[in-house]
Amino acid sequence: MVKQRAVRLARAGAVVCAALALVLAACSSDELLQKNSVTAMPEGAPASAYGSPAPEKAEPFNPFRDGAPTEFGRREVLADPSLADVLKVGPLPEMSIGRADAPVTVIKYGSLTCPHCRKFHASVFPEVKREYIDTGKVRFIFREFPIGRSSGNATIALRCVPQSKYVALYGKFLDQQAAWVSQDVRIEKIHAVASQAGLSRAEFDACLKNQDLIAGLKWVKDRGRTLGIIGTPNFYIQNKLVKKVLDYQDLKALIDAELAGGAAMAVAN
Repeated sequence: MVKQRAVRLARAGAVVCAALALVLAACSSDELLQKNSVTAMPEGAPASAYGSPAPEKAEPFNPFRDGAPTEFGRREVLADPSLADVLKVGPLPEMSIGRADAPVTVIKYGSLTCPHCRKFHASVFPEVKREYIDTGKVRFIFREFPIGRSSGNATIALRCVPQSKYVALYGKFLDQQAAWVSQDVRIEKIHAVASQAGLSRAEFDACLKNQDLIAGLKWVKDRGRTLGIIGTPNFYIQNKLVKKVLDYQDLKALIDAELAGGAAMAVAN
C-alpha cells in the first residue's frame, strides 16, 4: 500500500511539473524545439490562441487568435527579405531605443511569457545597451510576438502606457513572470504589473477593448510570420534572421561583423 501510494504521488508530481513547464516555456526557436518538445505549440494549431488548447466558447476575449491551418498554409514567407522589408512599419509605431540613424539595427521578437526572453533581457540586454545602444552603434527594436492568451493581454497593456515607459514595463512583465503567468489568463495579476507603470484599471480595461490597437498588434505578429519568425526570442540583425537564443558573445559577434562590413563609418558621423 505504501509503495503504491508513493508511485501515485510521483506520477501526480510529474503531471504538475509537466503542466508548469508548458505554461512557462511558451517560447522557442528551431534549436530549442529540437532539444525540448514542450517549449512551444506549433504555429497554426487550431482552437487556441497560441497557448494551451481550449474550447472556443470558453474564450470570450481572444485578441491574438491564430488562423485556421488552411490559412496558415497559404501564408507567404519572404525567403530573402531586404532591410527595407524587415523595417516595414504597420499601424503602430516601432518601440525602439538608440539612435534612429545607428549603423546597425537589431530587432528582437519576444513574448512576455517566454522564460528565454526573460533571461535575455536580464543578462544580455544590459550589456548590449551599454556597449552598443548607448554608444550610438545600434538601434534596438522590440517587436511583439505574443504566444498564449496571457501574453496577448499583457502585450495590449504594454502598448497602453506612454512610449517613454514601454521598456521599463517590458522588463517588469519579464522579471515578474512568476506573479502573473499561468495556464489560465489572470487579468487582475496582469493589471497589477501594468499598474506599476501608472496604468489605471479603467485605462487597462479600455485598452483590452481597443480594436484598433488589437489589429495593430496582430499586424506586427503577422508581419513577423511573413519574415520567418517562428518563436521567441527570434532576432533580425539588419536583414539577417537568427532563430535561436543569443548570449552576449553571440550577439556581439553578429553586430561587430555588421560594423566591420562598412557600417562603422556611420558611427563617426
